Amino acid sequence: MISQVNNMNEILEQALLYDFYGELLTEHQKEIYEQFVLEDLSLGEIAAEAGISRQGVHDLVKRCGRTLKGYEDKLHLVGKFVSIKEKVKQIDELLDGYEERKPRELVADIRKISDEIIEEL
Repeated sequence: MISQVNNMNEILEQALLYDFYGELLTEHQKEIYEQFVLEDLSLGEIAAEAGISRQGVHDLVKRCGRTLKGYEDKLHLVGKFVSIKEKVKQIDELLDGYEERKPRELVADIRKISDEIIEEL
């Protein structure tokens, strides 16, 4: 079960990295990487369609993954996106329970979170 969760997290991370940085790959790299990560085709299926070896597909997918991760290590766009998304979720949760809070406290908490978002940008 834990390996399935880790696998899902890895797939989600690969998809996010591709969403943010995929356009920086060559057309050939994008095509192969999309087939493996987004379309969930096997290495053998991709190799047969692309006319290259299974090992060649494997190496290309790994190289693309390292390249995308390298962009994230330098630019941190995915990390910022995930963090800001979580902060917006916190604001939504505060607003969902607004009846139970004093308006000034609610506004102060929302301003604090919005300031954190601005700092991240």
